[in-house]
Amino acid sequence: MGDDTPKKGKKHSSRQKWLTGGIPRYSKSQMYKRAAKYKRKHVVVKKEKVKPPKFIEKPIGGEKNGGTRQVRVNKGPKYYPTEDRPRNLHNRKKQCFNEHKHTLRPSLTPGTVLILLCGRFKGKRVIFLKQLKSGSLLITGPIKVNGVPMRRMNPIYVIATSTKIDVSGVKIPKHINDDYFKKPAEKKGKGGGDEIFDTEKKEKKELPEERKNDQKEVDSQLLPLIDQTEHLKGYLKMPFSLRTHQYPHKMVF
Repeated sequence: MGDDTPKKGKKHSSRQKWLTGGIPRYSKSQMYKRAAKYKRKHVVVKKEKVKPPKFIEKPIGGEKNGGTRQVRVNKGPKYYPTEDRPRNLHNRKKQCFNEHKHTLRPSLTPGTVLILLCGRFKGKRVIFLKQLKSGSLLITGPIKVNGVPMRRMNPIYVIATSTKIDVSGVKIPKHINDDYFKKPAEKKGKGGGDEIFDTEKKEKKELPEERKNDQKEVDSQLLPLIDQTEHLKGYLKMPFSLRTHQYPHKMVF
């Protein structure tokens, strides 16, 4: 007689052993060997992609006709522009450059002593007064200390030092903005090219009195603050330069 009772066998258990904290004892390659996965052959059946046809065959209508013609499935545009039109980028906001928000590095705060890296006053140490609307920095030497007048500077061309003075009480005239530093447009004559052979020296344009008075007004407020800090005046006078085996990215300013 047959016995219909189910056989009691061993329960399935993983060949992996676990250490305390849920850490597996055997690595992935060891488990590959223990489970004899190298004996199993995994056959992956790749389905061939059927490309849709570009043309469809259609009969030509009419009593005397009886042939066929090829018709394109996706018809192209009937109108082609003579010039390439710029594409509208949806991921960019339509703003002018002067409407962008210009953020400064955390080290660039008003009153910080900066080192200029380019321009006419390259290597000079100056004082940062405020940020203008265009994102440029308003800096000054002062002019009586190291000869650097009030001017604009791109923040990527300066190194911020740890030296700082309190300029919260310094009153900067409101009319000092980006337009304040723009040069007046020169009128160029029409015609002939006689200006190329003009050997006469052009007269130097003198600085307007308004700029001179503004410079004196700001310097008169900064000089007492500089005198309060010991050796700061000499520090601003001394230009910055690198010697051999000195690297800016390894120096602390």
